[in-house]
Amino acid sequence: MSNASTKPENVSHLESIKARLHMRAGLFSAVRNYFNRHGFLEVETPVMIKAPAPEEFIEAPPAGDKFLRTSPELQMKQLLSAGYEKIYEIGPCFRQGEFGRRHREEFTMLEWYEVGKHSDYLIGFTHEMLKAAAPEPVVEYAGCKIDLSLPPEIISVDEAYQKYCGKSPDRALLDGDFDELMVTLVEPELGKDRATFLTGYPAERASLAAIGSNGRAMRWELYLGGLEIANAYTELTDPIEQRKRFEEAKSARGEAGNAPYPEPEEFYQALNYGLPQSTGCALGLDRLVMVFTNASDIDQVRYNLPLI
Repeated sequence: MSNASTKPENVSHLESIKARLHMRAGLFSAVRNYFNRHGFLEVETPVMIKAPAPEEFIEAPPAGDKFLRTSPELQMKQLLSAGYEKIYEIGPCFRQGEFGRRHREEFTMLEWYEVGKHSDYLIGFTHEMLKAAAPEPVVEYAGCKIDLSLPPEIISVDEAYQKYCGKSPDRALLDGDFDELMVTLVEPELGKDRATFLTGYPAERASLAAIGSNGRAMRWELYLGGLEIANAYTELTDPIEQRKRFEEAKSARGEAGNAPYPEPEEFYQALNYGLPQSTGCALGLDRLVMVFTNASDIDQVRYNLPLI
C-alpha cells in the first residue's frame, strides 16, 4: 500500500513548474498560429535518422544502427528539393553530453525554411513572431527588461568584437580565442534591452550558410538577455561546396576522437537534384520559454528526465 503522505521529489517538481508549462503550451500555440497565418505548412520529419550532419562540436546520440537527430535540417532541406516552399517543424532534438542550466540532451526545436528569401529578410519575420508569441511587450529575464516593441538591434560580428573585445574576429580566429571571447565577452552584452541579431560571421564559422560578396557568412544569431535563441542562414545550395565543408567537419571530428557517421547520401542526392535558394532558421523553444517566464534553469520549463 502506498504512503500517500510522502510526495516523490519528481512529483513536487512537476507541481512547481505547472504555471510555466501552461505558458509553454500557449507559446507553442501562438507560434503555430503565426506560421499558419503566413502560409507555412507544418511538417514532421524522422527523429531517428541514418546519417546526421557531421558537426565538430555536436554529437548525435546513437540509437541502434541509427542516430537521434540533432536537428531536422537535412530532412527538411530534402522537402525543399521536392518542391515544398514554406515549411516549419516543432519537435524533439538530441545532443549527446549536453547538460547545464541552458542545455539538455533532449530539447525542443522550432525550425523553418522559406524558398526565395535571404537571412536578412528573416530578421523582421522572426522579430514579428517574437512579438506575436510574447506574453507582454516587455519581458523580464536575468535582470534585463527586454522591450520587444522596440526595433531590434542589428550588429555585425566585426562591430561586436571591436566593441566588447577590442580586437577583430579575424584576429581572434588567428589567436584561437574566437569562441572563448564570444561566450565570455560578446554574448553576455547582447539583447539586454531589446532583441539583438548578430550578423556577418567570418567564413570560418559559416557552417551551412552561403558566403556573401563581402566574404562573410550570410547568417545571424538572435539573442535575448545574453542568451542565444536562434540561428539563421541563407542556405548553402552548392553541392560541391557542401561536400567540402562536410569533409572538413569529418576531419575535425576525427582529430577530436569522435566516431564517424555514415554518409548522408539522401541529402547529397537532394542537393545534386537541386536545392532552391532559400533561408532557414532554428530556434530553441525551451530557451524562449525560459526568457518569457524568467526561468533560471531549463528544468523549470520542460519535463526533463532525470528531473533531480
